[in-house]
Amino acid sequence: MPEAAAERSWRIDTDPDAAACADLLAAAFAREPAVSWICGGSARARTHWFRATLRTHAGIDGARRTALVGADGRLLAAAVLTPPDATPAAGARAVWAARTGLHCGPRALGRTLRYLNATDGGAPPEAWTLEFVGVRPDLTGRGAGRLLLNHVLTTTPAPHGLYLTTADPANVPLYRHFGFATLHETPLGPLTVTSMSRAGK
Repeated sequence: MPEAAAERSWRIDTDPDAAACADLLAAAFAREPAVSWICGGSARARTHWFRATLRTHAGIDGARRTALVGADGRLLAAAVLTPPDATPAAGARAVWAARTGLHCGPRALGRTLRYLNATDGGAPPEAWTLEFVGVRPDLTGRGAGRLLLNHVLTTTPAPHGLYLTTADPANVPLYRHFGFATLHETPLGPLTVTSMSRAGK
C-alpha cells in the first residue's frame, strides 16, 4: 500500500488496550533519557515498567488513553493523560511498587520515586497531565505523533490547560510548537527535567 494511502487509513481509538499501549511506549521510549535512567538499557525492564505503570494508571477515575491505529489494527502511536488532581489509590500504588520492584529491580523503583518526588506539585491548578506520548519507532517522522497530539489537545476537556514533564531536550521545541511554555527546569541526577504547560481554551 502506498505511504499516503496507508496514512489515510489511520484512525483514532479512544479506549485502546493498556498493555498494547505499554508495549508501544516501551519501544518508543527506548532512548528517552528519563526512562533509560530508570530502567537502564534493558528492554525487558522497560516493558515491565510501562506495563505496571499503565495498569495502575488505568484504575484512576477519568484517566485517558488514546491511540492512533493502522488499517491492520496495530497501534501506531499512543498518549496517556491524567485528569486534574487525580492519583492512584494507596493500594494500587503499593501493587505498582511491588510489580516494579520485582520485574524491574529496586534501582528502577527508587529512581521512579525520585522522578515523581522531583516533579510532584508542579502542575498548574486544575490542569490535565500529559504523562506519555510516543510513536512506533519505524513511523518516526511520518506525522503519526503530530496527528495524535493534535487530537489529544483538541479533545481533552482541559479549560485550565495541560501540563507535562520531559527529560529529553529535543522534545522541548516540539512541545513549544504545540503551544506549551516552559515553567521551570529541575536537575535530577544526570537529567534536566523540563516542566511545561499549555493554557486552556
